[in-house]
Amino acid sequence: MTAPLYPAKPRPGDRVAVLSPSSGLPALFPTPYELGLRRLQDDFGLEPVEYPTTRKMGATPEERAADIHAAFVNPGIKAVIASIGGDDQITVLPHLDPGLLRANPKPFLGYSDNTNLLLYLRKLGIVGYHGGSVMVELGRPGAMNPLTAESLRAALFTSGEYELTPSSTYGDVNRPWQDPHTFESEPDMEPSDGWSWHNGDRVVEGVSWGGNLEIISWLLMADRVVQPADDYAGNVLFLETSEEMPSAQEVYRILRSMGERGLLQQFPALLMGRAKSWSFEKMLNTQDKAHFRRQQRDAVLRAVHQYAPETMVVFDVDLGHTDPQLVIPVGGRIRVDGPARRIIVTY
Repeated sequence: MTAPLYPAKPRPGDRVAVLSPSSGLPALFPTPYELGLRRLQDDFGLEPVEYPTTRKMGATPEERAADIHAAFVNPGIKAVIASIGGDDQITVLPHLDPGLLRANPKPFLGYSDNTNLLLYLRKLGIVGYHGGSVMVELGRPGAMNPLTAESLRAALFTSGEYELTPSSTYGDVNRPWQDPHTFESEPDMEPSDGWSWHNGDRVVEGVSWGGNLEIISWLLMADRVVQPADDYAGNVLFLETSEEMPSAQEVYRILRSMGERGLLQQFPALLMGRAKSWSFEKMLNTQDKAHFRRQQRDAVLRAVHQYAPETMVVFDVDLGHTDPQLVIPVGGRIRVDGPARRIIVTY
């Protein structure tokens, strides 16, 4: 694989595009969205620029692709940030122009359904950033989580190595965005046990690949943005699950399919994000949340033992659908140091 291309970073005062390549939820929930825009401007010193579908529910894949093209080709736009995720960004990919994006690389930040565009850019050799949506991380009630803000600031503005640090607390219980009282205080947090390591007796360094596990399963089914399995040999895999809370059995089956494809065993290290263990549809108590996370961990280990027994796995990394959220470069370098219990990414 050729060396990853890190697009030039914005600087305070620059203009950045805010897009909705998946769902136009800013149209339905303006409060967290506009709070996120204000923080982009006031706290990060960036000028957000909206596009025709940023606040449009039901925009067609062609319309959303047009906004992506317009943002990337505009020389005055220095980065592109997703408002939020969704569930149909896979339908946008066929309408993208790879030559245009390759000729106009920009930092793209998003996660969840934005795994689609992140891995599309990664296949073009362009490093993107898994994390930092406007409505969730920037629009967090009360204040941004300090660890999230520090990681996002480093990913946006700096180049070079950045050490991820585990948080002593975490949150995944949400409050309704339609209730104004939600934004009067910060979310409740719970004690975190930090990261846990499996096969953590070596150092692995490689280019990263991954994202949201459910989205990756769809991409594999549609045979999109995935290269031949041996192209990933020596890469670092990172995965996380969403508020849809796939069962442990489903997580195992997805990983099993990756193993049968010859894909899972290519990665000598796996960073597994802390499982999202609460949603409005599944309001689990503290004990049940812990049980859910243990079941998912066991499912991951079952697949790893079966297909990639030598792979080093770090569980409960603060990435994806968790609070705080650490930004992970997609297609960038990650060093996983098992003996020292350290994870260092290159932004």
